[in-house]
Amino acid sequence: MAISLRAGDQLASAACSARVVVVRVPADRQPVIECGGVPMTPAGPGKPAPAGPGATATVVGKRYVDSSGDIELLCVASGSGTLSCDGEPMALKVAKALPASD
Repeated sequence: MAISLRAGDQLASAACSARVVVVRVPADRQPVIECGGVPMTPAGPGKPAPAGPGATATVVGKRYVDSSGDIELLCVASGSGTLSCDGEPMALKVAKALPASD
């Protein structure tokens, strides 16, 4: 089930404690954003539950992009689930290299 997303929307995982903020999404797309294989839902008010012990697949403060680079999410609460967009795993956004200053 695709929900209409726009920049600034917050999504919460039903599978773990992960929460993300939509940074960029094209107006003509309605992607299905999943975490841990379960579709994410609009986040309600309040603080997210703390992440449990163990490895976290979704890291707070990191940006994630889909394979085309059109959709970008910012993780605001870590979780054990892996983010995916339309069934494809999302990747960590790589920082752009700054020009060398001599």
